[in-house]
Amino acid sequence: MKKFCTLVLCGAMLLSLMAGCVSSGTRPDDSSVSTDTASPSASVEFTDDCGRTVTIPSEITRLAVTGPLTQMYILPLCPEKLVGFSRTDAAEQAFLSQQLAGLPELGQLYGGKGTMDLEALLASGAQIVIDVGESKESMADDLDRLTEQTGIPFVHIEATVASSAESYRKLGDLLNCKPQADRLADYCQRTLDEVRTIMEQVDADGARKTVLYCLGDKGVNVLAEKSFHAETLSLVAKNVAELDNVVSKGTGNEVDLEQIILWNPEVLLFAPDSCYEQVLTDPSWQEMQALKAGTVYKTPIGPYGWLASPPSIQRFLGMQWLCALLYPEYVGYDLQDRVTEYYDLFYGYALDDAAYQEIVKNAL
Repeated sequence: MKKFCTLVLCGAMLLSLMAGCVSSGTRPDDSSVSTDTASPSASVEFTDDCGRTVTIPSEITRLAVTGPLTQMYILPLCPEKLVGFSRTDAAEQAFLSQQLAGLPELGQLYGGKGTMDLEALLASGAQIVIDVGESKESMADDLDRLTEQTGIPFVHIEATVASSAESYRKLGDLLNCKPQADRLADYCQRTLDEVRTIMEQVDADGARKTVLYCLGDKGVNVLAEKSFHAETLSLVAKNVAELDNVVSKGTGNEVDLEQIILWNPEVLLFAPDSCYEQVLTDPSWQEMQALKAGTVYKTPIGPYGWLASPPSIQRFLGMQWLCALLYPEYVGYDLQDRVTEYYDLFYGYALDDAAYQEIVKNAL
């Protein structure tokens, strides 16, 4: 940890020394970043999904993100424009281009245990900070305050499962990368339409499965129906966690085991970092129909969880997994082919059979 902190401090000092170079539109030893930028005075007005009209550079070549959710949208779109990660770890780096390996960590604005490092943000030379995801009640005020505090425009693009294709098209226009944005948007729309068609057939036959998604080291936190994090789950199954006070955050709603036993879903799904292994042998869970039937699964992860951690673009991968898991007789695609396609399009990563089998271990 001491070595890590020393490296972080050294990196911060280096970034400060580089600030003049960064602000002029270039970064040392990074020929992939465009130097054909507009003059500093060139700007345009942009209305974000909070309804705020923000003055932004007309040509954006250096951007920061507010958190992992946004990061995941940006990585397949224009990774060369990123000046830093909200967070990253070894598992993520294994799937990312080496070009991105040396970027600093800037923290995140919403969620998580930390806050955005404004000093690191200023040192990064970012021209804009982008937030993608769920609109929050205080967001307009938060982003206005940060824009004024840093002098860097903060903008928000709303992105739900249903609106992801439109969100990519907005990002493509904002960041001048329309061809790739259109490819990603087409993928999202095509996948969503296919899943909706599958579910129409499932519902016509009355075959929709009851499911519960459990988190935490005791498994008693759940993603509630109508929460932002449970969107994909609600699309492809009957989420039994119907609660009055829905918590819209990654840790979900805390309930108790008695409530879970009362719900008694046909299928139990566990978050990647939860107590899946312990539940399989814990006597307290054994009378549930999912344990008796062996329909208890661990959500795949690599580099991110496929359903809700965070609730970002990888949920399109998760919905295809869930359809293949819950309704194989209705699905006409090979899941491995779809996963391989996703990793190529969104990570530029060639997923071999061994890597695929490791990712879906305990998930099928």
